[in-house]
Amino acid sequence: MNVPIQELEGVRITNGIHEVTDNISHSPYWNEDIAPTLVKDRKWGMKDIAALWISMSACIPTYMLASSLISEGMNWYQAVFTIFFGNAIVLIPMILNAHAGTKYGIPFPVYCRASFGIRGANIPALLRAFVACGWFGIQTWIGGWAIYKIITIYVPAWDSLPNWWGGINIAQFGCFMFFWGINMFVIYKGIESIRILLDIKAPLLILLGLALLAWAYRAAGGFGPMLSQPSAFVPGGPKAGQFWLVFLPALTGMIGYWATLSLNIPDFTRYSRTQRDQVIGQAIGLPATMALYSFIGVAVTSATIVIYGSTIWDPVVLITKFKNPAVLGISLFALCLATLATNLAANVVSPANDFSNLWPSKITFRIGGLITGIIGILIQPWKLVSDPSGYIFTWLVGYSALLGPIGGILICDYFVIRRTKLNPIQLYLRDGQYFYGNGFNPAAIVALVLGIAPNVPGFLGTIKVLDPVSVGPFLMHLYSYAWFAGFIISFVVYWAWTALVRNPQTEG
Repeated sequence: MNVPIQELEGVRITNGIHEVTDNISHSPYWNEDIAPTLVKDRKWGMKDIAALWISMSACIPTYMLASSLISEGMNWYQAVFTIFFGNAIVLIPMILNAHAGTKYGIPFPVYCRASFGIRGANIPALLRAFVACGWFGIQTWIGGWAIYKIITIYVPAWDSLPNWWGGINIAQFGCFMFFWGINMFVIYKGIESIRILLDIKAPLLILLGLALLAWAYRAAGGFGPMLSQPSAFVPGGPKAGQFWLVFLPALTGMIGYWATLSLNIPDFTRYSRTQRDQVIGQAIGLPATMALYSFIGVAVTSATIVIYGSTIWDPVVLITKFKNPAVLGISLFALCLATLATNLAANVVSPANDFSNLWPSKITFRIGGLITGIIGILIQPWKLVSDPSGYIFTWLVGYSALLGPIGGILICDYFVIRRTKLNPIQLYLRDGQYFYGNGFNPAAIVALVLGIAPNVPGFLGTIKVLDPVSVGPFLMHLYSYAWFAGFIISFVVYWAWTALVRNPQTEG
């Protein structure tokens, strides 16, 4: 049984977990959704944290990752290793940033207040929210696409409908909006309903993935030619000697895949019972599940070459090849459940809190979730996933250039500067310790800009806004390390500034 060991400045400390006991609801920077969690609300154990990651990792984008890397020239084990290694790396900042959420019960945008200032925290929060809106749109499109493809088996006339908006027809948009509505309903029910959904989905999706793997092996008489296909980088291959040119940006892309959650993981670990639960739960749930599900994707895709005579890397399209109504129904339910649980946990909780932080007295968690949903429609997400190469090397690597610097600043501030000591009450008060005069910490703003800037030319060269030749080989190559470069530069700049200008606001 936990016994309170200290009462200090309106904070009760129980076995290292801080619980605010003062009433700070009068502050304009407080509302119920971003308030520090109480001990009684901490219901997430190790099993729940592991289920969070198993549930989020077992999804269609993960299934498609290895196939995308194979299309760039890797063989299957190079692709799966790249995914596993990238996730093992991103697990480190994931666990580090999770510490503050568990210790103080604070969500990501409030965590940012210590380093960026109470008003300045809106900058990293909105950058993270923008990326989440893109991901929300992608996952919602995938869920709607699954519904559409199953229905067209029975109503083939839908495929003949003319394009209506953004290159899709009215039936595709209708299925997209139907699945969007389901997401909005669960958001309305709140965070606890998301936890229950994740616990249901985690074991179900692993079992269904293994069942699909067993079917592919049996139907193809093995896993097919893709698993015996040599790397394109071997001597005499079409990309001989170019492995590192593909591996490094691919590794950055794999880190970028969960760079979003490596920042806003406090949104979940604020409900964790102990630090041990969050550390072990994440270590169990993330790297292994990502490697397993990506292997399932590449093995099943390989088998489709034998079974159907062509490569089918989209599992939604693969499922339409089945004609048994029961199989179709179960598959549709599984795909929608997988997409729904991942979408809500990974792409709604954070931006809902981020938008709430922007105007706490007016924007609740539910309203923040609605804003996320609306932006997810407007970005036309079907265009983001239309090109597998662009999906990794433009979308994933591109936004990692924004999120790496934020991670560097947060970890430097919390672990190096403050030695994990925060005043959770002051994080919510106007003109308090973390207000920094005008609400912005200039050290964090400068460090963020300097961390992002070196990767901008490479990004513009990648998307062909600038001629890659004019950008130069050094900056184009640097972009391959976007997350690493941004993280290191911002970490060092923030540390150097803070070391030179000793400020009581950065001393715990």
